Amino acid sequence: MSASPRQMQQTAVGAGVVLLALGLGVGATMIPSDAGYAGVGPNFLPWLVSIALLVCGGFLVYEARTGGFRDMEDQDVEKPYWSGFVWMSTGLLLNAALITTLGFILSCTLCFVIAARGLRNAQGMTDSGMQSWISDAVVGLLIAAPVYWMFTQFLAISLPGLTQSGWI
Repeated sequence: MSASPRQMQQTAVGAGVVLLALGLGVGATMIPSDAGYAGVGPNFLPWLVSIALLVCGGFLVYEARTGGFRDMEDQDVEKPYWSGFVWMSTGLLLNAALITTLGFILSCTLCFVIAARGLRNAQGMTDSGMQSWISDAVVGLLIAAPVYWMFTQFLAISLPGLTQSGWI
């Protein structure tokens, strides 16, 4: 019995996850394994994720080869919301580009504001009043500032700041 086109596509998805896991595993071998706090080194999490992806990818391939992903219903495919994708991508790229210039807190706040705008637009909330921008900025600050202070002050992990004081 030959595999249907749908099973071939499903197998390709599973194989792609396996390849991603193997690539992550290769990358994890390049990270030094010196044990840090609590005996866990910086390569622990990449190895953990790689193993989990490998198991999931293997399971996906097994499911695809033994009859396809079970209980899948054919549904009408929704069109992707490209505007929201652009908002989210812009927020992430600006965060990466500006984190050393603006510092962690302000760049993450900007990322939150732009991502929230994209999510609101995806839900059909097109109100772009100044109040929603300000509330998003306040929420972004309330999330980013404690994260920054926890990492820099309590865990002694260096994150880019706006000033040299270590508090902003």
